[in-house]
Amino acid sequence: MAETASGQRRPPQPPRPPRPAGDGAVPGGAAGTAGELRVGVLAYPGCFASEVFGVPDLLTMAGHVAGPDVPGYRVRVVSPRRRVVAAGGARLDVRPLCEVDVLVVPGFALHPGTDLDARLAALAPEVAAVRAQAAAGTAVVSLCVGAFLLAEAGLLDGRRATTSWLYADELAGRCPSADVRPEHLVVTDTGVTTTAAFSAMYDFALDLIRRHHGSRVARTTARVALVDDARTSQTPYVDPRLLPQPGREFSQRVMRQLDQNLAERYDLGALAEAFRVSTRTLLRRFAEETGRSPLAHLQDSRVRRARHLLENTDRTVAAVAAAVGYHDPGTFAALFARHTGHRPSAYRAAFRRADRTTAPAAPPVTSAPPGPAPVAGRGGPAGPPPAAG
Repeated sequence: MAETASGQRRPPQPPRPPRPAGDGAVPGGAAGTAGELRVGVLAYPGCFASEVFGVPDLLTMAGHVAGPDVPGYRVRVVSPRRRVVAAGGARLDVRPLCEVDVLVVPGFALHPGTDLDARLAALAPEVAAVRAQAAAGTAVVSLCVGAFLLAEAGLLDGRRATTSWLYADELAGRCPSADVRPEHLVVTDTGVTTTAAFSAMYDFALDLIRRHHGSRVARTTARVALVDDARTSQTPYVDPRLLPQPGREFSQRVMRQLDQNLAERYDLGALAEAFRVSTRTLLRRFAEETGRSPLAHLQDSRVRRARHLLENTDRTVAAVAAAVGYHDPGTFAALFARHTGHRPSAYRAAFRRADRTTAPAAPPVTSAPPGPAPVAGRGGPAGPPPAAG
């Protein structure tokens, strides 16, 4: 028997429901020809009300786009409880659990310091309901950190999954048998779908509309709702500064040193000399505290600064590349695309600020104490990306 993260033994799980056509979230039927789709949204104490109603609202819009003669969606907000108060104090009108084709599990308020074991233990009725629906063949979908309820129900064991990039490591730690893909917006694996944070519920809803009503209706609905239906990754939104930072005094001083000299050529020897250690010692201590190399951190910081410049200034791509230490725009563009999934010009078109003026100062990259005197740069592009770790 599997164990939960709290050490409690989980009961044997039911067999997985059959794989739907195309491994999608919508069971059966070709896109645009299916009958009315029954969608249940599982409300529970402390869930985000916006995630309870976000998907149904977009489905309602799709129904209007498709027209009255096309079978649409029958959506119900369901719960094993009689009364539900969502995050923010909103009281939700709920119906008893019933048979549905798709069950959507919204996320909840999760922040550092949350006792996740206690939070999930209080949602035992919902976890049991999710497990029972999956056993009955219902396609189960989680939004954002609703994935933790699916993990507690055993639905992510051996499956690919995603969640908010901010809590992807937490999910992987609690459910080590899951293959967590933090870069993806939506992941579907044998009848179980998980999404990234908050607005990714619209990416899922558009996929549901596409499978049920076809690409034309999905595309038109996205335009009416001002939803970007072309994005595929949450990587461009990742901000490492928001990730947990355990005690890493030495590595954070090295990070600060690198972050203050993004335009300088990377010189491992000079960096080690500035900290009065050998290159081998610097690499070892940095890897022990971070699990990666200084160059990997530098590349992340350079890309983050480049994103800021592309979003907020009219500098050319070549000028942006030079500002972050790359004198070969091609090398810079390849690195930027690996990190964000976009070439620099495409990223600018998608994310630039409409109210940009001149280049404002970039926000600080770390809050670590300053390191020693800057390492002198000698110009030229940075080296190739290192191997992982």
